[in-house]
Amino acid sequence: MTVWNLGSINADHVYALPHIPGPGETLAARSLTTGLGGKGANMSVACARAGGNIRHIGAVGPEGGWMVERLRSYGVDTGAIVTLDSPSGHAIIAVDDAAENMIIVYPGTNRQVPITHIDTQLAGARAGDLFLTQNETNHQVEAARSARIRGLRVAYAAAPFEAGAVRAILPFADLLVLNEVEAEQLRKATGQGPGSLGVADVIVTLGPEGCLWLRNHEEARFPSVRVTAVDTTGAGDTFTGYLLAGLDAGQAMPAAIDLATRAAALKVTRHGAADAIPARYEAEAFQEN
Repeated sequence: MTVWNLGSINADHVYALPHIPGPGETLAARSLTTGLGGKGANMSVACARAGGNIRHIGAVGPEGGWMVERLRSYGVDTGAIVTLDSPSGHAIIAVDDAAENMIIVYPGTNRQVPITHIDTQLAGARAGDLFLTQNETNHQVEAARSARIRGLRVAYAAAPFEAGAVRAILPFADLLVLNEVEAEQLRKATGQGPGSLGVADVIVTLGPEGCLWLRNHEEARFPSVRVTAVDTTGAGDTFTGYLLAGLDAGQAMPAAIDLATRAAALKVTRHGAADAIPARYEAEAFQEN
């Protein structure tokens, strides 16, 4: 089967800082690195690194060829990525000594993917495939509707969180993934808890506390692997990509969650985003510190 990911592709400019700056504060960065990022690209890389068959639907600008090549090098099918006459998306990321981060995102071509291109790509999907998207591209709802009509299972990662975007896509979603902050934001916006949204499966990630799986008004809690974090950027994306790869391969949800949790824990012990996502054999062998 195949996972079809309508997702963002960003150049991540990562600055190492002693602490996250406050309003009006100027800090000198200790270092600067540039790598592949964007929630969509991170999830595609994670899915591929987990052994999944992932086709990325997205767009870059004229200067974005290196990002497409980087995705391809990790095993992502990049045949559905188009090049547009606008700047690619990019992110300014500050990471401090406590592994906390602050991120500023410029959407660029991520918000300019033509709907005709998305429809053309999804026409090649098969019933039973998985469709994945996040809130960093345009045409999320139209694409989710198109995927559902074609018999795909629809997964939505509710980040960056926006209540209106989540509400709009919920009628087409089979799986919703969000963190505990986003779950509380959604509760305040809708008056409903994650388990009462009408979505078959909801997963709430809890950082070092693991995650919560909600299905049919029942819940199961899964512990995390204890690690010393150095960079939490992309941890949730790693979890989601691994989760989708496992489900697409026919794994039961608990098994898919277990490996996804291990991969995310290993990811936070490394600096970077997509380029730091572990391979499946590494996640399977990973043990607590």
